[in-house]
Parts: sequence; structure tokens; C-alpha cells
Amino acid sequence: MANGAEIRIPVESLSGNRRKVVSIAVVGTPNSGKSTLFNRLTGLRQRTANYPGVTVERHVGTLRGSGGAIELVDLPGTHGLTPHSMEEAVAVDAVFGLLEGCEPPAGLLAIVDASNLYQGLYLLQQLLELGLPVVVALTMTDAAAAAGAAVDAERLSERLGGVPVMSTVATTGKGVAPLVEQLAALAERPPAVSVPGIWPELEAVTEPLAGETGIAPALFSRALIAPDSAPAAAALALVDDDKRSALARAREALFADVPAQAAEARARYAWARDARAAVLRQQAASKTLLDRTAAFLNRPWPGTIGLFLVMLAVFQAVFAWATPFMDLIDAGSASLAAASYSALGGGMLASLVADGVIAGVGSVIIFLPQILILFLFIIVLEDSGYLARAAYLMDRVMRSAGLSGQSIIPMISSFACAVPGIMATRVIPQRRDRIATILAAPFMTCSARLPVYALLIAAFVPRQSVGPMNLQGLVLFGLYAFGIVMGIVTALLIRRTALRGPRPAFALMLPEFRRPNLRTVAFALLGRVKVFLYRAGTVIFAVAVLIWALAYFPRLDDTDARAAAFVSGLPAELDAGARAAATADFQNRLAAEQLEQSVLGRMGHFVEPVFEPLGWDWRVSAAVIAGFPAREVVVAVLGTVYAVGSEADDATLADRLRASTWPDGSPVFTLPMVIGLLIFYAMCLQCAATLAVIRRETNSWGWPAFAWVYMTALGYLGALLAFQLGS
Repeated sequence: MANGAEIRIPVESLSGNRRKVVSIAVVGTPNSGKSTLFNRLTGLRQRTANYPGVTVERHVGTLRGSGGAIELVDLPGTHGLTPHSMEEAVAVDAVFGLLEGCEPPAGLLAIVDASNLYQGLYLLQQLLELGLPVVVALTMTDAAAAAGAAVDAERLSERLGGVPVMSTVATTGKGVAPLVEQLAALAERPPAVSVPGIWPELEAVTEPLAGETGIAPALFSRALIAPDSAPAAAALALVDDDKRSALARAREALFADVPAQAAEARARYAWARDARAAVLRQQAASKTLLDRTAAFLNRPWPGTIGLFLVMLAVFQAVFAWATPFMDLIDAGSASLAAASYSALGGGMLASLVADGVIAGVGSVIIFLPQILILFLFIIVLEDSGYLARAAYLMDRVMRSAGLSGQSIIPMISSFACAVPGIMATRVIPQRRDRIATILAAPFMTCSARLPVYALLIAAFVPRQSVGPMNLQGLVLFGLYAFGIVMGIVTALLIRRTALRGPRPAFALMLPEFRRPNLRTVAFALLGRVKVFLYRAGTVIFAVAVLIWALAYFPRLDDTDARAAAFVSGLPAELDAGARAAATADFQNRLAAEQLEQSVLGRMGHFVEPVFEPLGWDWRVSAAVIAGFPAREVVVAVLGTVYAVGSEADDATLADRLRASTWPDGSPVFTLPMVIGLLIFYAMCLQCAATLAVIRRETNSWGWPAFAWVYMTALGYLGALLAFQLGS
């Protein structure tokens, strides 16, 4: 038992014993080219899942070597074996074989960035102490060569005790074939041994214990340096009380005058500095255009203006580039719905397929091109190193809200989804800063809001130019900016009231600017598509069917008789066209009457008084209520509701919204009402997953309850003011 919980230790993974290669862990520092090399090695033979018990993603791929298939596990980036975030903790626990439900690695593929050798060597020397076979891949050797640097792989291998060191360029595949041969033979290699003389005082404690127990020295190092970590608990669980006491005494002696992590950094970076000097050949290199651009954008004002212009271009592209593809999807959905009605001959089944499934799911799928364009820009900016510079540039702005630049990465991540953005706050050391960032993150415009924005903007904002800008893109940019401002204001209010405290410090290692790798971008974008389509095929599908059922039942008993009586009562002198138009109009009025008395209609009428001051009718109120568990289903609900109303016909959903009226004939979707609805969705917290992750990250129901009430109240008040003042 350790820390009050049983820890299951696969002792063979800690002892350095050789065994057949089953799984090789890919380990490296962030931005070291690790994922690019992983994608090059595994191609499409990879899968993504979460590690057991946490929401950190686990990427596993299969490598075809001469000796058969090899499983590669791409671990989250880590700077060392002392974790400072949840992602780093997962990586550290994985290399030690401490993750329950995951097979301990049989060997390690250590990734070292040749253009940032200093940081890579710091992690590498720690990995050698794990007692596992290791192969080192030098990545970004082309970037290092462009900067006038070359790493002597053979000399580095000698300094590492004979561990194979392979130079590669993952973007082109150079050096990958020899690396695959080394990985295929990894099972036959002896375990790597720690480099002697790096930290003699620590080695004097850990080496004897490792020799007596057969456990890797790294485990005892963690027990001394990071006593609260999972590897430290594992070490203490494997030794008797005498050795635990000896470790405690050694810790007091080693770190009496200096913090443990500072002492480790001093010793290990001293070795890394000497090793780097011995294996690196540096020559003067002329500055490239990319280098000059990076230096220019690293300055505060040019960088901030550049960031603003980049984001503006992104939102312009979301509308300008996506429109043709959206029109194709819309036409395809309409044709498919008509074909379904024709094939199924009308009736309940035809309505379920056409009005429920196709209208509901199709009304969300239509926004896939816009979401893909947004994600494409985010992935490219991240892979190029630009997002890290955004954190650096925004530090001063964030500090004005009582936060630091560390908070900008979770907030930028929240543009895709608030859930990973909130989980990314684990890198923030102080709890008060983490909670303030968590409460600000849901204000960022996530991909689930984008379909709502796109629908309303396309329907009610004219498609016209304002100078060189597209008006619709400007409105979308304004909504994103509004969310950012509200998030920062919220963080400021929280940090000056409930979470008062000193301003946090901020340190960040900027990665080199580089050209995005198309292969890496494609794989990341494909993953986003899978996630979106999975949600469309599961959550949104289920909600669309549920909403259809609520709108379809109970049925009016006399619709057929009333329709027949209407047709028979038409004047005989009407021609066929007029007769058909009158019949269709009457059928639409019957459908509207059916919808209004359905379960969904009654629910909408029940809550309508609450939302009527915002200018919402019962259909909009019902859609908003149905969308509280997950806001992305709102468009699907609107698509289902307006597919069976009086405005349906063959019109698009946007046309149906524009034609929606109150009983007196006045339009429901006026400009003040639409502005209020946009404000509501910009601020309201309609996401059960976000509330759940806030609960988990804060370990309290109080903060998610506060976030829901606070954001919903802001959204309601903003929509109320917009409608009442605008009207």
C-alpha cells in the first residue's frame, strides 16, 4: 500500500530484464518532432483512445519491421521524469510501467531534437536509468543543418554507452529505414545503462539499492527527488521499512541546502552542456527569410498585430472557402430526404428518416467544411510554433486579468472544445490561477457554437463586402473577440474577489518556427473529422430522433378527414396548379398545428413565457432547452422542428427561419432577436461535458454550478438587453 491505495507494479518492467518486444514507447520533449516521426513510422496503422481513468489521449500505431509487427505508443511530451502536468504524469507513469490496463513498454524510442539538443539530452539521460533497451532518433537534423549545426551521432552513441543513435528527417523519410531496422532488433539489445558520473551523490544512494533489489535506479531517483509522484510511491512499495528510512535520510542529506529539482537540474544540465559541446559541430549560418520573419514576429507589437491579422484571416476563410461545399451538402441532404419520402411512401417511417434523421443530422453535417477550415488553421499554427508565440505575446494582456501567458494555451485550446481546454489547465501550478482559467475557458467560441453562429449569420447578415473584408466574416470575428473579452473579464473578476492572490510567474520555451508538416497536419485533421462525425452519428443522431418523436407524437386524429374535406371543397374552376398550391398550403398548416400540440410543442409553450422577453417563440425556446446538454444539437433540433412546420416546403433551414412568424404575422427572427440569440450562445454554458470536466478538475460541484448559473444569467441578460433596446 502507498498513499492509502494499492499499487500494482510489474516488477519485470523495472528490473531491466530483457524480454520480447511487444510495445515500444515513443518518448520525447514537446515540439521535438515526436508525433511527426510517429506518423511517418505508422502511417494509417494507428488508433487513438484515452488512457484508463484519465482523458489524456493515447496514440498507438503498428510498425511493420523485418521481424514482424511492432507496436509503437506515442506518449505525451515531457521535459523530464519529474512531471509538472497531467500529460507529463501519464508519460512518466507509462515509461515506468505503472499505468493499470496498459502493457509496460519493452523498450524506448527516445526522440531528441537535433536543433535543441540541450533540452533533449536532459530527458535522455533520465531515460537511460530506466533499465530498458533504448534507441535514440535524432529529429529535425535538416533544421539543425540549416542553422549551421551538425550532431555527430556516433560520438553521441559512445557517450551514451553504445545506445544506437539514428539521424532522421521525419518530414522526408530520410534515415527512417535504418531506424526501423534498429527498432526491429530492439528485443535483442541489452538494457541501456545510466551514464556514470552525472550526479555522484545521487548515484551513491540509488546504485546500491538498484543492485540489491534488481529495480531500475530511476525509480529510487524519483523517490528522492519527487516523493509525491507515482514512481516514488512504487519504489517505496517495493522495499522494506529499513530502506524507506534510508531513502528519507538520504533525501534530507542531499537536499538540505537546495531544493531537489533545482539540484537535479544543476547536475543534469551540466552533463548535457558538456555532452552537447562534444558532439555538436556549429558553423555560422546565414539568416533565412524564415529566421528573419520569426525574429520580427517575436517582437511585442509586430507579433500582436500579426496575431490579430492571422485570426481575422481565419474567420474570413471560414465563410469564404466553405460556402460552395456547404451548398453541396445542403443540396445532397434535401435530395436524400425527398428520395426517402418517395421510397418509403410517406407515413411515420418516412417522417422519421426524412424529418428526424436526415433533417436533424444533415443540418449539423452541413457545417463540417467550416469546422474543418477552422481546425486546419489551428493545427497549422500549432505545428509551425505560432501558437506558443501567441502565449508569449499575450502574457501582458493575461497578467492584467491576474493570469499569465500559461493560461492562453488552455484558452486557445478551448476554441476547439472547452473540455480539452479545461484539462490543459493542469499545466498551471497554482490552484487559484487554474480555477480562474477554467471559468474563463467556456467563454471561448468552441466548435459546437460555430454551427449556430454560421446558421444565423448566413441567414441574417448580408453577404456583402466592407472594404476588403467580408461582412459575415467580420461578424464571426466579432463573436470570437466578444468571447475572449468576456473570458478575460470573468477571470479578472474572479481573481479580484473569490480567488485573490499574487500574480503568477510565467516561463515558456519557444519552439523554432518551422514549416508545418503536411503529413502531420493531415493526420490531425483526419482525427478531428472522425470525432465530429462520431458525435454526429451518435449524440446528434440520438437527439434528432428523440426530438422527432417529441414533435411527431401525439398525432391529431382527424388530419386525413380534414385534408380530404378541404380538397373536396375547393372550387371546381381552379386549375391543377392552383389546386396543388392550395392543398400544399393546407397540408403545411395541418403540420404546424400537429407540431404545436405535440409533446415538443407543449414543452415549448410551457417555457415560452420565460423566453418571450427575448423575442423567442415556442419553437426557439424548445430548441434552446433541448440543447442545454450539448449546444451543438440546437441546429439539429431547429432542423427537425422547422422541417415539419408551415415554412418547410423545399426551402433551406435559413429560409425557414426567415419565414417564421408569430400568430399575428410579424417575423420571429428580427435583427435584435438574432443579435440577442447570438449573444446568448456566446455566453451561455450549454454543455454537460464541460460541467462534468469542471467538476472533476476542481473536485467540487460548487464551481460548475457557479459557472452554469453565472454564464446562463449573463446570456439571458445580454439577449434581453439586445432585444428590448434594439426593438
